[in-house]
Amino acid sequence: MMKLATNILVATDFGETAELALDYAILLAEKLDAKVHVVHAVSTPEPGVPELGVAVVSAMMQRLVHEGRVSLEHLIKRQHGRARSGEAFLRTGDARDVVLQVSHELAIDLIVMGTHGRQGLSRALLGSVAETVVRSARCPVLTVGAKAVWL
Repeated sequence: MMKLATNILVATDFGETAELALDYAILLAEKLDAKVHVVHAVSTPEPGVPELGVAVVSAMMQRLVHEGRVSLEHLIKRQHGRARSGEAFLRTGDARDVVLQVSHELAIDLIVMGTHGRQGLSRALLGSVAETVVRSARCPVLTVGAKAVWL
């Protein structure tokens, strides 16, 4: 038997489609009296890049984590009072793995995430986080594109 979503996870990269996804998740959460959790993944650099020394990589990661925390705090403040707030997560690693891991840890009922709609070579080179999550998640996944419009 299908149950209504009580825990919604929004994956964000702080881009335009992620903002739309958050807005959509908040609208759903208000109607369902659900909690909205937010997750952001800071990608780790590819191993074996000789030009990047350990100190440079460490400083870069510290900056990215700090910027991610600041951006997450801003999102949470923006969401405050619009829907029941859940937890906010900032993790390092591949976004696909991070979203799936957090959704499993929290027993998430619905994942909402933006999609860039890349095609061709850019999709082949960059991959599709949304596609991997849709194929691998244990719960429904709602993707929101840049052209999404709702009333």
